[in-house]
Amino acid sequence: MSNIVLSAAVRQNLLSLQSTADLLSTTQNRLATGKKVNTALDNPTNYFTAQGLDNRASDINNLLDSIGNGVQVLQAANTGITSLQKLVDTAKSIANQVLQAPTGYTSKANVTTLAPAGAPPLNSPGTATDFTNGGTNSLQGQALTFKTSTGTLSLTISNAAGATNVNSIDALNTALTNAGVNLTASFNAAGTITFTSSNDAASQVITNTGVAPTVGGKVDISGGAAITGLTVTAAVADAASQTIRSNLVGQYNNIITQITTTAQDASFNGINLLNGDDLKLTFNETGKSTLNIKGVTYSATGLGLASLVSGTDFLDNNSAKSILTKLGGASDTLRSEASTLGSNLSVVQIRQDFNKNLINVLQTGSANLTLADTNEEAANSQALSTRQSIAVSALALANQSQQSVLKLLQ
Repeated sequence: MSNIVLSAAVRQNLLSLQSTADLLSTTQNRLATGKKVNTALDNPTNYFTAQGLDNRASDINNLLDSIGNGVQVLQAANTGITSLQKLVDTAKSIANQVLQAPTGYTSKANVTTLAPAGAPPLNSPGTATDFTNGGTNSLQGQALTFKTSTGTLSLTISNAAGATNVNSIDALNTALTNAGVNLTASFNAAGTITFTSSNDAASQVITNTGVAPTVGGKVDISGGAAITGLTVTAAVADAASQTIRSNLVGQYNNIITQITTTAQDASFNGINLLNGDDLKLTFNETGKSTLNIKGVTYSATGLGLASLVSGTDFLDNNSAKSILTKLGGASDTLRSEASTLGSNLSVVQIRQDFNKNLINVLQTGSANLTLADTNEEAANSQALSTRQSIAVSALALANQSQQSVLKLLQ
């Protein structure tokens, strides 16, 4: 080509045609790809800035999967807590059935003090409103000690004023109730006092040893001469009622088993927040924005519940009330954890939505730097096509002078 001689006009038109072809090629490439910046050569600043934005959007998008799994882990735990609450409520209903069941004993345990002794007027029995009978009753000055596994109540039968002195059946029963001693005192015509287990503590065992019981369901009565060496009448169980209560123990134990298995099954993707597992979520590409969710162990044992023993538990109302207290505590624990999980779930969902919106912002920013205006590029393509046609015509005109010379030579 270097040996071919072109006139100035032809050469100028040729260069113009080549330039137009290059521009047309660029425009067609932009229309085909939809981008005005396809390589770093097109616009280094925009290209690398957009690439950085796209990379960050990609990294955050990869985190959305783990965040989504975290949401499901929390949902699984929340579903588990809802089921556990229902199971606890069912256990409560069983315990309440015990309170509504017939009394488990045809007669309750009781013990009666010795009658006043001595010559008149010491053998005057006194009255229910005045044990001391003006100070002449032999119960005057007698000490009463009631010991349970939780504490000791010491009283004195006396007509003198005092915080621990009693001289009437009402005062005695008030003192027993306030101290949580499950006994009811009654005054007898012979001047004796009978202590009987309360209805709620019908299975209670009464002793007269002076030694404090180490387990619940027992009370020891001791004191002065009129209280020592007494004969205790044990409670008499009602077979039919105890059969009902034993069946309720079996039902309760089934619920306790379900509480444990339900807590163990409340997992998602191998993570169980109700069985001691922890959950860590990362929200940004640098790993500096995280949320640590501490797991709990909400098996029956973790909730402070345990299986009952037939023939030992649910024998009377006190046993049922004790279980109801534990179930109430378990219910409160579940509600508190449900609130905590709800708060964490809200945080995770907010961050999930934030990340989605941020990805959109990053991708939009990248697009603004690299995407082509298709309307503009289409117009450019049409204009360049027209220019190319004109350039071809101009090139043809520039060649006409040489064609004239050729005719002369012919």
